[in-house]
Amino acid sequence: MFQPLSLFVGLRYIRSRRGKGFAKFISAASTLGIAIGVAVLIMVLSAMNGFEKVLADKLLSIVPHAELIAVNEPINDWQQGAQQMQTHPEVIAVAPVIKLTGMLQYKSALKAVEVRGVDAKLETLVSDIDDYIVEGQWFKSHEQAASAATPGEKQGAKKQGIPIVLGAGVAKQLSVKTGDKLQVLLPQQSGEQSNRQRFSAPKRLNVVVSAIFRFGGTIDDTLAYLPLSAAAKVQGFESDTVQGLRLKVTDVFAANNIARDLAYRFNHYVYIYDWTYTQGHLFNDIQLVRTVMFIVMVIVIAVASFNIVSTLIMVVKEKQSDIAILKTMGASHRQIMTVFVMQGMSNGILGALSGAVIGSYLALYLTDIVAGVEQLLGTKFLSGDVYFVNYLPSVLNLNEVYLTAGVAMVLSVLATIYPAWQAAKVDPAQVLGQS
Repeated sequence: MFQPLSLFVGLRYIRSRRGKGFAKFISAASTLGIAIGVAVLIMVLSAMNGFEKVLADKLLSIVPHAELIAVNEPINDWQQGAQQMQTHPEVIAVAPVIKLTGMLQYKSALKAVEVRGVDAKLETLVSDIDDYIVEGQWFKSHEQAASAATPGEKQGAKKQGIPIVLGAGVAKQLSVKTGDKLQVLLPQQSGEQSNRQRFSAPKRLNVVVSAIFRFGGTIDDTLAYLPLSAAAKVQGFESDTVQGLRLKVTDVFAANNIARDLAYRFNHYVYIYDWTYTQGHLFNDIQLVRTVMFIVMVIVIAVASFNIVSTLIMVVKEKQSDIAILKTMGASHRQIMTVFVMQGMSNGILGALSGAVIGSYLALYLTDIVAGVEQLLGTKFLSGDVYFVNYLPSVLNLNEVYLTAGVAMVLSVLATIYPAWQAAKVDPAQVLGQS
């Protein structure tokens, strides 16, 4: 069967068992190094993909994708504005919000919190906060409950206090549980302060803990929810007046553009915020780690690939006689180079393919593997109190597998060029004259 000369000789050299043991060791080390580099890079990229997916699926399930917050005057008739925004094809849901910053007081304990006044029903359309309730129940719409209550029930509810939903970290620091009564201390509005007083006494709002949620990270330590009507009353707003509108959109990474588009159409002067203002550092950190690890591991693969140079140079020294004979028989420089490029490529291809297979397999089960190591060592690598997940997520992307293996193969080919060029420069007369 006809075969090109370079292919025939190259395959013979690859299958040959002859050669010094040291050359074989370097060849095996370069193949192993490429395989390890490719496998580790695939696992790192899969872990970064996992964090991105968790960021989009979990963290952004409670953090608003975008918010339009009034600059000077509050938004009147917010229902009409929300209805207008709902017509946008990229908007899934719209909910009102009133943001307050104050202190929670329980007995002698104080805790600074961000209080969000929300419509209980609409809030669950833009946020999955009710899925993270661990104690009590997400409060029913305060407006509906108030309208349906009898005069006696209204008076009893007023004495009992307004329902509030706390983060687990806030509840822990205040040592409260559902059913406990506490006070919300809110600063006076600038127009309400007396000119003769330098400091005004804070507003006091009696509330009762109706539920506690546990999400993870710093959110549990800083966030609380009030019914929209209660927050509006504190701020002196009318029933149809709010501070801003929260948006849930189809593409979280296009949230800023969607919010800007809606703001330009909105007949109110608003600040435009999206999730990158508060949580964007997490996404940026993931991208930074992904970039750094890709560069580092490509360098590792490059170092392993260029070990092929040492192997081929030793092979060229060993095969000088064969090269001289081939050249006297009419082999061209290109054919001689191809013989040794093929021999070096075999290491790169074997290392890249084996590393891709091993890395892909480990990436698919990376979460279980890390969980097993944590159980074996009796420790947790990721704490849910610090991060928004307490496990190592992993999502395998086949395109990244192809890219990583392709980069390894390209680097291995580049490493063969110099030794192959040296082989093509062998002078048959000098080599055969010495033998």
